Amino acid sequence: MFFDISLAEWSLRVPLRKGAISNLDFPEVARKQYDIGAVEYVSGFFEDKEQNQTYLKQLRQRAEDQGVDNALIMIDLYQYKTASPDPKERAKAVEMHKPWIDAAHFLGCHAVRVNGNGYDEKDRQGAADALADTLHQLADYGKGSDINVLVENHGGFSSDGKWLAGVMQQVNREQVGTLPDFGNNRIKDEERYDRYLLVEELMPYAQGVSAKTYDFEPDGTQGRVDVMRLMKIVKYAGFEGYVGIEFGGKLEEIGPQDGVSKTKRLLEEIGKQLS
Repeated sequence: MFFDISLAEWSLRVPLRKGAISNLDFPEVARKQYDIGAVEYVSGFFEDKEQNQTYLKQLRQRAEDQGVDNALIMIDLYQYKTASPDPKERAKAVEMHKPWIDAAHFLGCHAVRVNGNGYDEKDRQGAADALADTLHQLADYGKGSDINVLVENHGGFSSDGKWLAGVMQQVNREQVGTLPDFGNNRIKDEERYDRYLLVEELMPYAQGVSAKTYDFEPDGTQGRVDVMRLMKIVKYAGFEGYVGIEFGGKLEEIGPQDGVSKTKRLLEEIGKQLS
């Protein structure tokens, strides 16, 4: 296939939150349950352990034992405002993200994903300028350890394709890119951005793709998302990296017929058709 499949930890949020599995189990679950060889961590599932070297060594060893690559960490530090109009708040956000960049480097990841948040909704350009400033600083820090900094369409201004593409153009750094998500097209209230246009606008800067799916229909199709159409956009953009499975539907128990397994089969079918 023209892409590799990874597994986003958010897909397993229910069993993780219930304690049925832990973050340390994640690489083994990816390999043994789904035969997926790369994982994307979520910071919230090992919060406060980003500087715990004993824990990180154990996690890295778990992945190595399973032959699983650590692809990236999705950092969700919403309390720290990366796009704040206040330089002091942005500086705090940068400092709080740095340990996670270090953790990503230690684990062998190629990137971290950050959010664009805390902006003034009345100042569209000011929000872009503020986020660009933060991304410059994070890229400078990550450059020393070859960690790239990605922004996902994750609601608000970041789900406006033209706005986020504009931020990428403004930053203009190889170490900064996007993580287009097949969902997450809500800007505010009931305002939705066209998901296909959104992905198309973000793909020129993509260093990863988040293939979000939802509950499947009885015939195995996706009612909310045309995955084939979106994957065609990904292919025609010349993308060849990781496409991460991020199942957003109900997943109470892990099994061969769960949403992750169905999404993997769907991506493999599409990959064969498009490759």
